[in-house]
Amino acid sequence: MAFRAVTYNIHKARGLDGRTRIDRIARVLAELEPDIIALQEVVRVPDKAPAHDQAGWLHTLMPRFSLAFGENRTYRGGAYGNAILSRFRIVKSENYDLTWRGRERRGCLRADVQIKGGEGLHVFNVHLGTAFLERRHQGRLLTSASVLGRGVTGPRLMLGDFNEWTRGLATRLLSVHFGSLHPKLLLRRARSYPGVLPVLHLDHIYYDNSLQLERMFVHRSRTALVASDHLPLVADFRI
Repeated sequence: MAFRAVTYNIHKARGLDGRTRIDRIARVLAELEPDIIALQEVVRVPDKAPAHDQAGWLHTLMPRFSLAFGENRTYRGGAYGNAILSRFRIVKSENYDLTWRGRERRGCLRADVQIKGGEGLHVFNVHLGTAFLERRHQGRLLTSASVLGRGVTGPRLMLGDFNEWTRGLATRLLSVHFGSLHPKLLLRRARSYPGVLPVLHLDHIYYDNSLQLERMFVHRSRTALVASDHLPLVADFRI
């Protein structure tokens, strides 16, 4: 069975033109026809305005998808964090706190999904910190038994904004646990940040060996170039 996974830091849906438009993010996702979507920097404030409850509006615009949201910190009377949208049923979800000392709160959202045929897939949506020592701590936590090894019964997929453009400790640790290749090794143009003129590959996808990677690419459409400060990273898999 084949499926498509996407990781996308939507930057609170604030585009490079300074406008906050969640409908633009939805259009970018529609261009990709994904099955599993990992979003970072998502706002969820209880409000009828699309700019405020971005997770809710995306769920409304994509009714065939299940939604899981992981709050990393409070934001204007609501929440700010990561979201997973899945065309497959989300059986359960959990948010892991990756915060290091006094740095900005960070998290890893896990969603266990049941794909067709009853196969289970564990999806981890990650947003790591910007400081070197911070990411070292977060890399160790991510690869610990309490996160990666907890209740695992099927293949694992870890994707998100790792804020790591060199082969740091987090990258090395994850490479030990996953049979994956760094995007830089898979294609020449794996850079996804900043969107208009990407020079850094901050967004990564790691996967278990039981998942066969068929294709990985950075999506560059006219809408994607302005919708956020990141571009979506896309991977096609077969189980």
